[in-house]
Amino acid sequence: MSAALLLGIAGLALLDSLNPATIISVMLILIAAPRRPALVACAAVLGAALTVFVVGAALFLTAGAAAGAVEGIVIALRFVAFGAAGAALVLAGVRRLRERTRRPIALPPWFGPWTALPFGVMVTAADLPNAFPYFIAIERLVANQVDAAAGLAVIAGYTVVYCLPCLVLLTVGLIARRRVRERLESLVRRFGTGTVPRSVPIAIALMVSGAAVATVPFWIA
Repeated sequence: MSAALLLGIAGLALLDSLNPATIISVMLILIAAPRRPALVACAAVLGAALTVFVVGAALFLTAGAAAGAVEGIVIALRFVAFGAAGAALVLAGVRRLRERTRRPIALPPWFGPWTALPFGVMVTAADLPNAFPYFIAIERLVANQVDAAAGLAVIAGYTVVYCLPCLVLLTVGLIARRRVRERLESLVRRFGTGTVPRSVPIAIALMVSGAAVATVPFWIA
């Protein structure tokens, strides 16, 4: 496994780590959890990490096994990965063509560590179809014929990087609770209420980017 491959996957993981669904979920828990917010947030992050690793490992192992038996499976996986990436960007562009009301963010009183874990799993699983860096990273592992042990180690590292912003948020929140809470509350008010304005330039940029990403498999060696 080359250094270039590892650096490329690390970059994809850093890009994927800026996932607003997971980060905002942790922010919400730190602000609105009825009790033990740090523990509840840790459980949600653990659920997200389990989802990223388990799904990634399953895709890598099954795709890798198929690649050894069926000619052309890596190319098919490449088209799926970049096609999903392009579709996600195009869909995001279409959504920006109309004004949308943000749904209010709140937590029920029974929300605790045992419910936060499956909550983290569900939030991350629901957002995985949009996580195009994730699928591209797995496709690169399969295409480069990385062995199972090394591939799983890379996916574990990807999972850690994916969760890094949430872990940093948790650490800072424990060190400076009041200041961080005030800042998070202002962010939740900003991004959790109001409307997402219609923007034709952003919509066009997203859709053009999606079309460009979808064509990548045609010129990748």
